[in-house]
Amino acid sequence: MLSQESVIDIQHLTKAYHTIAGEVPVLKGIHLTVRRGDFIAIMGASGSGKSTLMNILGCLDSQSEGRYLLNGIDVKSLDRDALATFRNTTLGFVFQGFNLLPRMSVIDNVALPLVYAGVPKEERYARAQAMLTKVGLAQHASHRPNQISGGQQQRVAIARALINRPTLLLADEPTGNLDTHTSHEIMTLFSDLNEKEGITILLVTHENDIAQYAQTIVHVHDGKIDRIEPTQRMKGQTS
Repeated sequence: MLSQESVIDIQHLTKAYHTIAGEVPVLKGIHLTVRRGDFIAIMGASGSGKSTLMNILGCLDSQSEGRYLLNGIDVKSLDRDALATFRNTTLGFVFQGFNLLPRMSVIDNVALPLVYAGVPKEERYARAQAMLTKVGLAQHASHRPNQISGGQQQRVAIARALINRPTLLLADEPTGNLDTHTSHEIMTLFSDLNEKEGITILLVTHENDIAQYAQTIVHVHDGKIDRIEPTQRMKGQTS
């Protein structure tokens, strides 16, 4: 049984940007709890604040006011170096663009975060190969990114995001560059990672059918959480 400890605990979170025209509020008092093993989709129209929220959750930006605890740590209390280390060991990122290095093999792309972490070469490749097996790409380890499909490249990006065994996987429009069939293959992979591996996932998407793979949808509107609702998957209809 998965622990119900909080991975994310946000209280009274606000974000405003200072412009020539004055202060522009983007987030207006967000409260959100994400527990270990959750799979949550964040939805909202362009300009709703969902991307700003995701950047703060990913420790790529900081809030103006309020509290953000990640694994029980007050993120704003960390200095720049400590924050970078904490982010690299706690979070995995998957983006709309695959962001793979074209001159490196698939296995080298997956292993790259372990290079920065100082993991010995033999262990790096063993872990990268195991992760490629998990995402169904073991046979493509020696290929370059341009030798595999877009869906396979996204699987490589997911493997790379998970290689450091993060607490939380953040996915920002991960199917945005994929066709419908491939999008659903990627979302099935996310579902499997969540259900079988217990990986906590937070997904930003503007597509309702993609959001349905999550357990819960958080709707953001005008800088606030408008409503939180369970999906059909939560009710027992798994994808």
